[in-house]
Amino acid sequence: MEEVKFNFEDLKVYQKALDFIDFTYSLTAKFPKEELYGLTSQFNRAAVSIALNTSEGSGDTDAQFHRFVQTAADSIRECVTCSTIASRRCFITAEENNKARLMLLELLKMVSSLQRYLKSKKK
Repeated sequence: MEEVKFNFEDLKVYQKALDFIDFTYSLTAKFPKEELYGLTSQFNRAAVSIALNTSEGSGDTDAQFHRFVQTAADSIRECVTCSTIASRRCFITAEENNKARLMLLELLKMVSSLQRYLKSKKK
């Protein structure tokens, strides 16, 4: 049986967001148990929000899609802060923090590019 695919699943930013979710979940699995309802939950929810907003907005008007993509960008910045806190608290290594930041920078560039494209379509 052939897998049913939705259009947003072909977006590279969506695919990269899923990769980041996998990375985040593997990182936060090592966080102290007392962080389960704190930083662990916040980091995972922010990472998931990137993919959710990208997919949710893609089926709407360009203006609405732009709004959802902006929320995804906000979640990317939130993940940077979560990664920084995790590094400062020694929950993750400097290398893991750097990898997260590189992945997030790539996502932010992709989101910014998508925003520019959506704005250019208005003109």
